[in-house]
Amino acid sequence: MNQSRQGKILVVDDDLDVLSAAKLYLKRHFGLVETVSTPDAIPDLLRDNSYDVILLDMNFTKDVSSGKEGFFWLDKILGIDPSAVVVMITAYGDVELAVKAIKEGATDFTVKPWENKKLQATILSAMKLRESRLESDKLRSWQRQVSADIDNKYQDIIGQSEPMLKLYQSIQQVAKTDANVLILGENGTGKELIARAIHRNSKRSTDVFVNVDLGALSETLFESELFGHVKGAFTDAREDRPGRFEISSGGTIFLDEIGNLSLTMQAKLLTVLQNKEVIRLGSNKIIPVDVRQIFATNMNLHRMIEDQTFRQDLLYRINTIEIQVPPLRERKEDIPLLAEYFLQHYVKKYQKKIRSLSEPALKRMQKYHWPGNVRELQHVMERAVIMNKGLTLNAEDLFINTRKNAETDAEDGLVISNFNLEHVERLVIQRILKKYHGSVTQSANELGLTRTSLYRRMEKYDL
Repeated sequence: MNQSRQGKILVVDDDLDVLSAAKLYLKRHFGLVETVSTPDAIPDLLRDNSYDVILLDMNFTKDVSSGKEGFFWLDKILGIDPSAVVVMITAYGDVELAVKAIKEGATDFTVKPWENKKLQATILSAMKLRESRLESDKLRSWQRQVSADIDNKYQDIIGQSEPMLKLYQSIQQVAKTDANVLILGENGTGKELIARAIHRNSKRSTDVFVNVDLGALSETLFESELFGHVKGAFTDAREDRPGRFEISSGGTIFLDEIGNLSLTMQAKLLTVLQNKEVIRLGSNKIIPVDVRQIFATNMNLHRMIEDQTFRQDLLYRINTIEIQVPPLRERKEDIPLLAEYFLQHYVKKYQKKIRSLSEPALKRMQKYHWPGNVRELQHVMERAVIMNKGLTLNAEDLFINTRKNAETDAEDGLVISNFNLEHVERLVIQRILKKYHGSVTQSANELGLTRTSLYRRMEKYDL
């Protein structure tokens, strides 16, 4: 389709003859031309539509020469849509008025009666500006998203234990390469922080890092989010949009929760990883991508291959290097460092006067098993800071249960102290998975569930 047939134009003028002439000519060259004789309709139109170019009369019936109404509605339009491209229409050829309009935010002006070819050229030029503004808006939006993502989570990895020193060594070894990395670890261990550390120490560190939570993507959104789409590809696809692979080209893409993908989505992802190119949804155009790929999961992918829920060829593609993130219970010597970090962070955030963490509080934390790992410790510290009214955090301020077997499985059965049904279900599933060494098929058979139902519950309970 010719570019000029894709535009959506709005013409606002109180002269019905002008509107008829504009529509008659412009509809032969642009995709959609809407006309309106009163500017009062502009706010409703802009709330429901996105126009490439708006042609706006300088003078309406209340004032035929000063342009005050034109400036008023120009300001209104830009207030509703700061990226709007407005071409002013004047019957008087007043250069001073036109220059003022451009200073106020208009893109260009045209004099009526206009020359058709000149009007078409003006609109085409304005359309290119609109396209450029939308692309810039998208880029700024993604940059804000990435920056906020980084700022909202502590950037440095905290820990000086032996398992962490080994982890740092692995990061340094793999970061300088472009090899695919698979980060394995329980929920809450900080897999995303490891991915960011690899990116920051890589040759791509000056380019973008894009984080994608695959567990949050439905099958209907998967292709659109990762590979992009073109205008009209599906309902509500009102404009072309690049996918995460395109956006991260030149940098790093972090695909978290890779084990949550269905086999169909796995096949589509594998094609992109093999060919290093994407095709936007609704298009046939091949777009090459140059991106470093890092993956993460808390699931046993080798066991999933045995259960035929994960593709073996995809695993071979993503795990050139495997990095195992240790759970917090295996590096308890790091708990004081983490606790102090979170204490200072939340004291500042909530403007508290707490100065220290008591020795009994630290001992209590080091006795605890931390099934939720660093994320759980973070939440415990945040709550303790919020609820504390003194200068010291004490053991009784920490909402944790240090009875080792109170809520875990014993050798010959379950010891349960909380009879909430969801809590009990989580413990039973946990015990059965341990009994069969993580085999979803065997566990599902014993529990009387399908594999899909069991996976759904494992995701619900972060198992």
